[in-house]
Amino acid sequence: MTRDEITSLARYNGLDLLCASDNLLAFAALVAQNEREACAKVCEARDLGHGNREDAEARRCAKAIRARSDT
Repeated sequence: MTRDEITSLARYNGLDLLCASDNLLAFAALVAQNEREACAKVCEARDLGHGNREDAEARRCAKAIRARSDT
């Protein structure tokens, strides 16, 4: 999420006083990282260890989700 998106969501939820805070941005980044990791783990749970196409896709999905932290 961009700084503007985070600020907009904060204002929408009545957090006007926090919108300029770097702490808010750091908190939003932490929440996003935790959510990405939880989603990646859901994908990994679909890897049943059979070495088939579905297992490979589950691993690719988890990797793609984690890579979103680099964007």
